[in-house]
Amino acid sequence: MNLFRVALAIALAAAPLCAIASPAQNDVQPPDGVTGMDATRDIVLAVDNPLAPAPPRAGSSLIGYAPPPTYGVGQRARSLLADLRKRYGWNEMGGWPIRALGLYCIVLRPPAGVDRDALIADLGKDDRVRLAQPLQDYTVYASTTTEPEHHYNDPYTDLQHGFVDTQAAVAHAVTQGNGVHVAIVDTGADTTHPDLAGHVTVAGDAVSANDPAFADDRHGTEVAGVIAAVGDNHQGMVGIAPKAKLSVYKACWYPDPKGGARCNSFTLAKALGAVGDTDARIVNLSLGGPADPLLGKLLSHLISQGRIVIAALPPDGDSLGFPDSAPGVIVVRSTANTPAPKGVLSAPGNDILTTQPGGGYDFTSGSSMATAHVSGIVALLLAVSPTIDAKRVHDVLLDTSTVTHGMLQVNAAAAVEAIRR
Repeated sequence: MNLFRVALAIALAAAPLCAIASPAQNDVQPPDGVTGMDATRDIVLAVDNPLAPAPPRAGSSLIGYAPPPTYGVGQRARSLLADLRKRYGWNEMGGWPIRALGLYCIVLRPPAGVDRDALIADLGKDDRVRLAQPLQDYTVYASTTTEPEHHYNDPYTDLQHGFVDTQAAVAHAVTQGNGVHVAIVDTGADTTHPDLAGHVTVAGDAVSANDPAFADDRHGTEVAGVIAAVGDNHQGMVGIAPKAKLSVYKACWYPDPKGGARCNSFTLAKALGAVGDTDARIVNLSLGGPADPLLGKLLSHLISQGRIVIAALPPDGDSLGFPDSAPGVIVVRSTANTPAPKGVLSAPGNDILTTQPGGGYDFTSGSSMATAHVSGIVALLLAVSPTIDAKRVHDVLLDTSTVTHGMLQVNAAAAVEAIRR
């Protein structure tokens, strides 16, 4: 099998850019980009940013959604930050508004010789400051029924053991996730890949205003393919929810092209804030790191809006950080022959064939891919029952999990059948 995979990878790599959203008008872009930020030195600070409320609009819920008006930095926030900067003498690395929380946030670097923890403590005592916390780093988690089954003409479908083992093709006789919007917060993705083109409705970039690497990023391309690669197009593979809509928000980048991707509090907060201004029902977070107050607030806001957040269990199996420890988040691990932590779902995550930048395909592993499988299955469920909530989704997926190859994992066909009852 290993020799076959190597030969296939070579062949697929030989097989045959994305619209990058401009930063908001009121964002302050870091002089060296987010890659110049330092999680060992920098601080995230937030102040109130009240603006005149917009008049009520019809269709402002997730169902019947209408986009909100522009939200930027208000005069009060400008004045507060100017006064605070004069008082504490920091260097501002970047800034952005967060509509959902009514805040304007900046990333700052303490003056030379000033201890970061001491400055955070001082800022926490200042009544003008709503939040002061360390800038933190995050990583993606990857290593390099009665219905008839839908038969696909995509040549690599039989190599997709995750697709086969979860009985997604059986579920597709009922639903293919038609029209369900999934937001992927990750690296960039090759949105022109033949198996992804036409699926990405929005492409936001919280890392750079003009990032040529967006379409070359592996991890986001891999996640997108598992969730919603096009079916029946006589090439490549098929996603778990091939008729879902995807929006990719780049919050992670590759410091070393040969290594893993990283994100930080700044980029993730911008991306999550942007997701909050869309009608996405599902948010895929195949990444993680330490608990973070600001990111926790944004995640709670998204969940309170009725969005279903799917997060990857860290490789060490501990659910103590962001986003896996947040209440209401559905946590997923790669299927294994050991029992899953209580409430954690298991899904295929090892040797997963999926899309690669440049129109190729290859195998990859990690709980990131397991999370993508579950996000796809949730899209199938929402297409059948649009009003179900995260708890119902979690319980159905857990209760309908079945033993495959001696290991318990989610089953798309059984979950769809349960929702239809």
